[in-house]
Amino acid sequence: MKLIPLLRNLVRENASTFVSMLLLVVVPVTVSSTLAVYLYQYQDLFRDLTIWQLLLYFLVISITMALALTPTTFVALVSGFYLGWQAFPGVVVAYGVAALVGYSLAKLIDHGKMMSFLNRFENARNLMQELRAESWPLIFLTRISPVLPFALMNFVLSLLQINRKKFFLASIVGMLPRTIFFYWIGTQAKDIISLLQDPDSGTTGKLLMIALIIISIGGLYFVFDRALKKALKNASAKN
Repeated sequence: MKLIPLLRNLVRENASTFVSMLLLVVVPVTVSSTLAVYLYQYQDLFRDLTIWQLLLYFLVISITMALALTPTTFVALVSGFYLGWQAFPGVVVAYGVAALVGYSLAKLIDHGKMMSFLNRFENARNLMQELRAESWPLIFLTRISPVLPFALMNFVLSLLQINRKKFFLASIVGMLPRTIFFYWIGTQAKDIISLLQDPDSGTTGKLLMIALIIISIGGLYFVFDRALKKALKNASAKN
């Protein structure tokens, strides 16, 4: 019976955090659909960009990904289609910048309220500490998954108060496998609308996506299980 009042307090005290997390899931789908139509009408928009225009492009996608206006997969496909491999390093850096911006925005929105709530409970506090200690594999495993929203994970991971440098580096490394894959698909496409509606990844691509999902789920289960066991062990030792 105590669970319901507890959940009610959790939602009431962290309403802005939960609303923000919901928007980070819904908004990218809506915006990317609108942009797809626009890009189809202006297919030469990103052809033959100057170096300054490219830098502006990287800055813009960093902000749009951080604000969940464009999904990372969408950005990889579009960038590969229009810009080719010469722009790939800039897109990778833009991913890292977007992760840091999203991390910072989440901290501004949450103000540490979620962690303060969880710290009231010893087991939860111990678990958060153990997950923080496992931050590198935790970030890496959330990033390689093709199904976990990038902006939402920025928000969730920021709640653990992970070191910014580690967050930046682990995000980039974790994003590389699927970024390279979708970027390559973008470079092979002939039509932007067909590309965005149905990226033809072939049998090999589908197997790769399944493998990444399995690795992500299995790895996250292992990390959480190990962290939980350590947290309970430490709590038992203290008691």
